[in-house]
Amino acid sequence: MFVASVIVSALLILVTAFSGYSKLTGNPQVVEPLTTTLGVPRRLIPVLGSLLVAGALGTLAGIWWAPIGIAATGCFVVYFLGAVITHARAKDWPGMAPTGGLLVLSAAAFVLRLLSL
Repeated sequence: MFVASVIVSALLILVTAFSGYSKLTGNPQVVEPLTTTLGVPRRLIPVLGSLLVAGALGTLAGIWWAPIGIAATGCFVVYFLGAVITHARAKDWPGMAPTGGLLVLSAAAFVLRLLSL
């Protein structure tokens, strides 16, 4: 179970670190849909990016120290659940698919890390 946990966690780390970096650097392809379609205030974009990068670092550390990995992936589940709800409230159905996929990936990383103890 540990190998599966590492593989899923690595994928989650790559995706969330890239997304967080894109938000922190203000990449227009990432920021504009958040502000225009979803109505996220521009001042919150760096906060969301920081949460993603911190979660990626926590998930990485969690490969060696399980409590951190469990906490980080659990926080990702909450983060992406909020993102799915935000997309649903904005009726952004096409945007909900990738966000829902990240929710499932986060939940899988969380469960696998728990099972690998």
